[in-house]
Amino acid sequence: MAGLYGFGAEQAKPNGGAAAPAAKATTAANFSADVTTESARQPVLVDFWAPWCEPCKQLTPILEKVVDMAGGKVKLVTMNIDDQPEIAGRLGIRSIPAVIAFQRGQPVDGFMGALPESEVRGFIERLVGPIGGASDLIAEAQALLAAGDSVAAAEIYASILEENPGDLEALAGLARLSVETGDLEAARGILDSAPAGADQHQGVIAARAALALAEQAGAVGDLAELKRKSEADPNDHQARFDYAIALNAENRRDEAASALLDIIRRDRAFNDDGARKQLLQFFEAWGAADPATIAARKRLSTVLFS
Repeated sequence: MAGLYGFGAEQAKPNGGAAAPAAKATTAANFSADVTTESARQPVLVDFWAPWCEPCKQLTPILEKVVDMAGGKVKLVTMNIDDQPEIAGRLGIRSIPAVIAFQRGQPVDGFMGALPESEVRGFIERLVGPIGGASDLIAEAQALLAAGDSVAAAEIYASILEENPGDLEALAGLARLSVETGDLEAARGILDSAPAGADQHQGVIAARAALALAEQAGAVGDLAELKRKSEADPNDHQARFDYAIALNAENRRDEAASALLDIIRRDRAFNDDGARKQLLQFFEAWGAADPATIAARKRLSTVLFS
């Protein structure tokens, strides 16, 4: 197909309006430059349409929206088959709307019909990887973390920060991930780079709390030994306090909260109300919606006000 085609003037889009910046109309004469050559740099979608095609009017705005969300990873070109039937004929297109994806000068994928946005997005993501706004990428990173893929999650957070160093959700997420993987120095560096006012952001607050707890956990000693000491002497509040920190480092949140609540019940004044303060730091690190936070808050209220 190379050498057949090249880039033309803007045309009216099938939705009736002027072409959006995400799309450019082409002709048979301009197809080579617009699609074949351009697809050597990035994927190019060709949207084949006609003015009389109602499904085309539904699909084209969706294509423009998702291509715009892709942030320059893919280009969209439109072709009116009534005016330019040659290319569609060469590609064997007999029904519209039809979308053909080109990479490295060749058609590699395509679909026909007015697909919903979710399916259009999936089609484009198969070509260029995850797309969307930062909130979508944050959600994807969180899903990857839940699935145990911390490396891929870190790459997403880093890519967001590369484009927008002030994105506090990504900054907090990357710092928290660094804590969870044991790279406390990296977590400190990330949090130290946070812009002014970031400490009011709940995600940053949680990440700082998680870092502080991880640093504490490194200094309290062996979990089994702390358990033995706290069980041997119910009044050894320091052992139980350290045991709570070690339990939290093992993600045993309910048990960690119980250890601190036991201190609060026995001796509220211990370490200048230190057990309650430590429990509140747990809440910051866990997040307000975490089931362990919700359960421990209720228990704390019972202890303090009963």
